[in-house]
Amino acid sequence: MSRTRSVASSALGVHRRSVLAAAGAVSLSTGVGYALRPTDSQAATTTGTPAAAQETPVASARRAAFPPQAPYSRGTTLASVATPRGTSGYRRLTGGPGWRRIVRAELAEPKSGRTERRTTLAAFVQLTDLHIIDAQHPMRLEFLRSTDVHAWRPHEALTVHGAVSLVERVNSLRVGPATGAPLQFAVTTGDNTDNNARTELDWFLTALSGGRITPNSGDPRHYEGVLDSGLKQYWQPDSAVRDADKQRGFPHLEGFLAAATRELRSPGLNIPWYSTVGNHDAMPLGCYASHGDTYLTDFAVGGRKLMNLDAAEAKKLQQALRNAQDPEGARFRELLKAHARDMRPVTADERRAPYTQGEYIKAHLDPAYRGVGPAGHGYSSANLDAGTQYYSFRIADDVIGISLDTTDAGGHYEGSIGSAQLRWLDRTLRENADSYAVVFSHHTSQTMDNTRRDPARPGERRHNGQEVIALLGSHRNVLAWINGHIHRNAVTPRSAPDGRSFWEISTASHVDYPQLARVIEIADNRDGTLSVFTTCVEAAAPHRTDFTDLSQTGLAALYRELSCNAPGARTDLAGTRADRNTELVLTKG
Repeated sequence: MSRTRSVASSALGVHRRSVLAAAGAVSLSTGVGYALRPTDSQAATTTGTPAAAQETPVASARRAAFPPQAPYSRGTTLASVATPRGTSGYRRLTGGPGWRRIVRAELAEPKSGRTERRTTLAAFVQLTDLHIIDAQHPMRLEFLRSTDVHAWRPHEALTVHGAVSLVERVNSLRVGPATGAPLQFAVTTGDNTDNNARTELDWFLTALSGGRITPNSGDPRHYEGVLDSGLKQYWQPDSAVRDADKQRGFPHLEGFLAAATRELRSPGLNIPWYSTVGNHDAMPLGCYASHGDTYLTDFAVGGRKLMNLDAAEAKKLQQALRNAQDPEGARFRELLKAHARDMRPVTADERRAPYTQGEYIKAHLDPAYRGVGPAGHGYSSANLDAGTQYYSFRIADDVIGISLDTTDAGGHYEGSIGSAQLRWLDRTLRENADSYAVVFSHHTSQTMDNTRRDPARPGERRHNGQEVIALLGSHRNVLAWINGHIHRNAVTPRSAPDGRSFWEISTASHVDYPQLARVIEIADNRDGTLSVFTTCVEAAAPHRTDFTDLSQTGLAALYRELSCNAPGARTDLAGTRADRNTELVLTKG
């Protein structure tokens, strides 16, 4: 695969209170800089948090070039939102009316005049559940479509195009729509990849850091996935066969597969970005724990792929996945072995191998994927030494960010955290009690109900989401817990008995319609309250599609429209209006 990577030379946007700069980021292992220690083991290699933040010349230049501006709506869902036309069949998208901002006062009473008084503490972007997919990977579960039409998405070959278009949107914003403060960084809250595959990890890191990507694996000359299988239960875009999706109105697009797998270029984010791990990043299929049996690894890189399965057999596997009955993939291995004769030959490819936790961190630390930084995108050599994937970092001189690892290495797609991480979280909040805290994770509080033991730490207890809520609520400096996983917008007030409170902000995915990210801005209203603004944004591709346009931009637009029409797709993932563009008011701790 041909690939080049370039590091953006433009300086990053920095708010006057931010300590992030283009040099940014400072490697934690050097003991220099503004990052907080991410692991216990880092204490030996860091000098701790600096007493005072010093603005670099680059940051000063950016502040002068991009002073705070008035609130705006252009390029966000405040101005316009992709809207399907018609009520049935294949629906084309067009630009529809935007979603207005909703003020939510469950945790504090908003006071008049706050707009004129407020100062901005932080402004950043959340990306979540990108699900970069190697659509030709042998371990994909497309065959579950025989029992559940939603088990496979017709647009899965275009996830890289959609992610690059989202990068282009973030780069175009520059400042927060609510406060006008320059955007300081972006953070991904997990499921960056879909199947724990090295191909997907390379494509994800290149999309966010910048460079050329060829979203293809196996035979570079010929597509070898279900989109070209001739099986009528899948959309066959290049073929005239009357498949099930074409009967629903999906188009015949000659040349689609060649266009979807050709090289494209990502500009990379023009602001620093941080990475949080999700279950699809940590485990094959997002649910299978690692074990001594190498069968699944050999199958992932091998030359056979199961594309069709009887509905009854498919239903048994799907139920086992949903009910956590197969955390180590034993039933899946048995099914594959039983249907070896039903598999189709594909080109073997070592690049499809699953990656380990250590390899995931090393890839983030690779200078080839640095972009504008920071080095490691939150991870450090201390994470490698300690075998952890959680860390903290300084957002501004009075705001810290905390990235958790809520994946459960014992298996299954729901999450939890171990006792060591819970103690570290408590200690980090106590040691930074003079700073506001924003917590990031993949799982929501309600989906942290899997307390299966980590095979690497069999004696360690696991803790659920309610325990994390209780811990966060015991600290007055916690403002928000920002996450993903459920692929749905949801904003929930969380209160402690003594009046301490924070907002839990869950954001829709970028693989399922309506494919959103969020801009989040935090402001001090200087009246005893704070406001957390959330603004949903779509990718930069136009709402309207043109079936003759198979360019990089045209395919990104098609990605959105196909996701809207995916059979069985849920229609509630945008959430209510109170879960989208909001001003969330809370009392200062």
